[in-house]
Amino acid sequence: MRHLFAASAAFVVFALPAAAMAQSSVLAAAVNNPARPQEEKARDRYRHPLETLTFFGVKPEQTVVEYSPGGGWYTHILMPLVANKGRYVAVVGNSPRAIEGATKLVAGLPGAGAAKVLPFDPANASMGLDGTADRVLTFRNVHNLLMAGAGNGQGDKVALAFFQAAFKALKPGGVLGVVDHRLPESADAERERKSGYVKRSTVVALATRAGFKLDGESAVNANLKDTADWPNGVWTLPPSLQLGEQDKAKYLAIGESDRMTLRFVKPQ
Repeated sequence: MRHLFAASAAFVVFALPAAAMAQSSVLAAAVNNPARPQEEKARDRYRHPLETLTFFGVKPEQTVVEYSPGGGWYTHILMPLVANKGRYVAVVGNSPRAIEGATKLVAGLPGAGAAKVLPFDPANASMGLDGTADRVLTFRNVHNLLMAGAGNGQGDKVALAFFQAAFKALKPGGVLGVVDHRLPESADAERERKSGYVKRSTVVALATRAGFKLDGESAVNANLKDTADWPNGVWTLPPSLQLGEQDKAKYLAIGESDRMTLRFVKPQ
């Protein structure tokens, strides 16, 4: 198994060391868990969970925070992984509906007894986990935070509050892993508020403002077929396919979006 990491504008290719390979075998068991829904496994070819979680350094003994797990695509991998030695924490929007949904999601999964569901409080930039998490992971959510800020006149404040809350939640040396739909750097920044895509520079700037250091990035979730200029934004592509049957074969052939995969570290 090999990873592509970006160093400035260039990609450097190198083999994973033996320790990382051993860790990947543990993650592989969680990814290949027979209990995972088959319809979710079908998306592995687009989302590369084994390579992504290996890159983020996720391990069974860690306290792993997943922000806004939604329907639980990654939750179904993470909870069995940390069930025996670690702890899973779902952090969701500060509303009864969001908390109830996440509580139902984790209830029937391995490790549910030790799992937590906590609210993200943008006003205080808090997840209620100060200095106790090993990993904070967010998959395709930064664009939602930016759009939420645009909708209530807060600009980047909501998104920045998330990064600040993640920084507070992590132990020194802890990692924030970010995957999101990539908007070309040359695109109009206003598209970050509408299209579901976000610039890499925007994510790096927000994380840096919160105190993080960019520790690495991987091209594992890149998709050069995605030009990020679709009629209904990222939701034009699968799995949403918001245009229905219109040009469906075209969008299925493109696949899921082009995604950045960034690893940030909280300095010691």
